[in-house]
Amino acid sequence: MKKKTAVALILVLSLILAIAGCGNGNKSTDTGNSGNKSAESEKKVTTEAVSGASEASYTPLDQLKEEYDIIIVGAGGAGMSAALEAKEKGMNPVILEKMPVAGGNTTKSSSGMNASETKFQKEQGIADSNDLFYEETLKGGHDTNDKEMLRFFVDNSAGAIDWLDSIGIRLNNLTITGGMNEKRTHRPEDGSAVGQYLVKGLVKNVQEQGIPLFVNADVKEITQQDGKANGVKVLFNQTDEKTIAASAVVVTTGGFGSNMDMISEVRPDLEGYVTTNQIGSTGDGIKMIEKLGGTTVDMDQIQVHPTVQQEKSYLIGEAVRGEGSLLVSSAGTRFTNELNTRDKVTAAINTLAEKSAYLVFDSGVKSRVKAIQQYEKMGFVIQADSIEALAKEMSVPADKLQSTLDTWNSAVKNKKDAEFGRTTGMDNDLSTAPYYAIKIGPGIHYTMGGVKINTNTEVLNKDGKAIPGLFAAGEVTGGLHGQNRIGGNSVAEIIIFGRQAGIKSAEFVKAQ
Repeated sequence: MKKKTAVALILVLSLILAIAGCGNGNKSTDTGNSGNKSAESEKKVTTEAVSGASEASYTPLDQLKEEYDIIIVGAGGAGMSAALEAKEKGMNPVILEKMPVAGGNTTKSSSGMNASETKFQKEQGIADSNDLFYEETLKGGHDTNDKEMLRFFVDNSAGAIDWLDSIGIRLNNLTITGGMNEKRTHRPEDGSAVGQYLVKGLVKNVQEQGIPLFVNADVKEITQQDGKANGVKVLFNQTDEKTIAASAVVVTTGGFGSNMDMISEVRPDLEGYVTTNQIGSTGDGIKMIEKLGGTTVDMDQIQVHPTVQQEKSYLIGEAVRGEGSLLVSSAGTRFTNELNTRDKVTAAINTLAEKSAYLVFDSGVKSRVKAIQQYEKMGFVIQADSIEALAKEMSVPADKLQSTLDTWNSAVKNKKDAEFGRTTGMDNDLSTAPYYAIKIGPGIHYTMGGVKINTNTEVLNKDGKAIPGLFAAGEVTGGLHGQNRIGGNSVAEIIIFGRQAGIKSAEFVKAQ
């Protein structure tokens, strides 16, 4: 079955399942993973996802109006943040989401949200600075990041943490991710995965503010008049096409990590990789913006995440390494600095004959990373009462694994990793039974390329001029991350630039 037919089938199945389980498709669910190539596998993923419905309600279609001040295309973190800020500025925004649920890839975010000079860092005695955050992100992106965008990003990161806290979304549990030298990755208070917590909180605020959020609303085209974006054509429930007018359009549709046709076009070397992206990440927003004259940047810069559970294409969050776990080969030994940047850790795994490795950790790491509970439920985690028993379960030499952990524990004690020069994630050794392992390998995770915007989130044409009334934020855009994204920066990006899109589109509408 060809890809386009498969995707169409999936969306139809999603709708049927949503209606059956949720009544008019108005109950919230988790969208789940894609990445298995057959339609049958993707159908299974969608079925599992829709069966886990929560209680959030979406706006009934009979409440749809013909015109709004601002149309926001996509109900992930960036879209909902934009809607909340636009509403705060006195606008009447609407959110249109093509999937049966809100959340997009945001729901799947695991490790946390990076920010510097935050009140939570200060409360916990963590000395950090925007300049250091800027320098480390620039280094992580191999000095190819859009520097103006990056400066705005780091300088507004603490304000984004404060804003979330002000609307009941508190991220005060701090950890570290690869390429960073300070604890600036902000997580929910209990250390759980950030994505579902963030989406739940944003949906709650959107509903409390009375912002309409329509699901199963597949925007097919952004309309223009006299060179200015003035609305959209949208297909509801795959059958009912409507044209909705607006004074501005904000595109927050995410990247193209589930569109293997687009990926193969720019990166044929990634053929055969699994993807951690939800099935709605198909690059729709990029294509629609290009039709209006918008330009793209860094489209071939696609991040492969080093720690993905291969059978279910499920991301194992960087916090597992940030809190002290090791990467071990089939020989039972370490082979890299686990908290190097993602591209370098991925390259190290790909040098192994098996192209896979194990994350090894103890009960201390498990207690500090609540997401591991979810990995256990999904059957990913191997557990044993001793290192010897764990080695047997992993089919690696027990003496080698024991030696690896002994050497590491000495390194933690002496604060010096003589083997690979790791300097972070060394607050605790691995000496508390039981012990655990998760088998992982690389997977397509994030598309760093996308449409070009400025710090006002205005979409730019090939001449570098803003297209009037057209704004974008989040993974649909490119340039911020350069050639490599630092873990924790995508959640920061969607909140920082999502808010900015709401603010600047509201200013644009008021000026008309």
